[in-house]
Amino acid sequence: MHIRRALRPNSSTGPRPRTSLRAARAGGALLAAAALLVSACTPGTTHRRTEPAADAALAALPRATPPALSPYYGQKPAWRSCGVPGFECATVRAPLDYDRPGAGDVRLAVARKKATGPGKRLGSLLLNPGGPGGSAVAYLQHYAGVGYPDEIRARYDLVAMDPRGVARSESVQCLDDRDMDAYTQTDFTPDDREEVDALVAEYRKFAEGCGARSARLLRHVSTVEAARDMDILRAILGDGKLNYVGASYGTFLGATYAGLFPDRVGRLVLDGALDPSLSARQTNLDQAAGFDAAFQSFAKDCVRQSDCSLGGRAATPKQVGDQLAAFFRRLDARPIPAGDTGGRRLGESLATFGVIAAMYDQAAWPQLRAALTSAMKKNDGATLLALADSYYERDSGGHYSNLMYANAAVNCLDLPAPFTSPEQVEEFVPAFEKASPVFGRGLAWNTLNCAYWPVKNTGRPHRIEARGAAPIVVVGTTRDPATPYRWAQSLSRQLSSARLLTFDGDGHTAYRRGSRCIDSAINSYLLQGTPPANGKRCS
Repeated sequence: MHIRRALRPNSSTGPRPRTSLRAARAGGALLAAAALLVSACTPGTTHRRTEPAADAALAALPRATPPALSPYYGQKPAWRSCGVPGFECATVRAPLDYDRPGAGDVRLAVARKKATGPGKRLGSLLLNPGGPGGSAVAYLQHYAGVGYPDEIRARYDLVAMDPRGVARSESVQCLDDRDMDAYTQTDFTPDDREEVDALVAEYRKFAEGCGARSARLLRHVSTVEAARDMDILRAILGDGKLNYVGASYGTFLGATYAGLFPDRVGRLVLDGALDPSLSARQTNLDQAAGFDAAFQSFAKDCVRQSDCSLGGRAATPKQVGDQLAAFFRRLDARPIPAGDTGGRRLGESLATFGVIAAMYDQAAWPQLRAALTSAMKKNDGATLLALADSYYERDSGGHYSNLMYANAAVNCLDLPAPFTSPEQVEEFVPAFEKASPVFGRGLAWNTLNCAYWPVKNTGRPHRIEARGAAPIVVVGTTRDPATPYRWAQSLSRQLSSARLLTFDGDGHTAYRRGSRCIDSAINSYLLQGTPPANGKRCS
């Protein structure tokens, strides 16, 4: 699975975040804070699902707090200044294993910015930008704490907690930076057995590195455990109910919380929703279709611009895609210079993820056009490499965040592996290529990593109903490349109290991305508690 994190908001809505899916270090066109795919009913796709959705529903936990967990619920955090003016930080504890609370703790990093006033304080508003693996603390400090609407910041304490395994909390580690460089340059479109073996070797090395460096934590970074950690934080903060805004993967985290603790649901916004009832294979196949739909939109826009190197005004999206695929094949045969001090060159894999990074947000399309022009016409891969680095969260000094490690760890624990062998991938490559002629082959092979994971998955696909919960707002964007609109529709049908809010537009997620209609509906819900009418549509 690919990264699912909230995007940078449109510049008309306020400051741009520094930490979300596409890092601002790529030149400002991307956000560094989370991704999945578009569905069969997305305009322009013919992708059909190959597997049925799950029928089993997530069961709620008992209302009473087990005595063994009482010490965690009764913590008194020591808040301190944390280097960013106006913010406080603390470390809280949760049981490493909820089935064995006495077997050790996991440390969780928390940050908050207190309500500024005026107006009656409404409690805490917990935020998560997605991933899995995106840092909620960084998202709060670098964007939400200053970029959320004044009226929200006036009446809520804005709070973030890096989930277990992520960033400033006790984090999953897998490779050193040199080995991660090698991993990201691996050929994800193997042409022969030798290249297949090389790819499998990298997946094994990645998985073994996670097992060796994070053995204690690796079995306990599931979304269910992270959601239970959120309930401990709710109690620590003194809130009777959880108020929450989750984007992208953060919607799965928030929906899981609602399923486990429906009676403790306050005001929940799930923006860019995931569908928990799908298998990993179906999820990834959907994602291929989603990126293809986003590329179709990019292609139509590109040919109308004077700096499009993929075709003139008369070119069709298919012709644009053929040009890009041909460029990728040339890079597969001969990578080009990229001005990297460490000697990295731009090959097919890095170029592909540089393009995919820009699919999350149409504001990144001008940068992508410039990057493709430099690479295709000037043999200079520097800008496209910067986009790829933003996807992987690699900084200018060559250091990677733990985003990719946490992403794999959570995904491989939450669901059974989509494929268990290269032969299975090869069987399904045609389906992925049908879903996405440009990206499909690479995305199919990119799903093999969980086959070699050192710990067995603990989760399976399931529905989330959250019976008895207060109204929950589920937000879907019709042409979202990372979390398909169909997923929002499905989740809204599963949740017993959901209200579906639709943004008819491009890009990943909807809140704070330029639609006054969307922002007004969500702000009113957070401030007055009145959800939008089910089925409300905005543009």
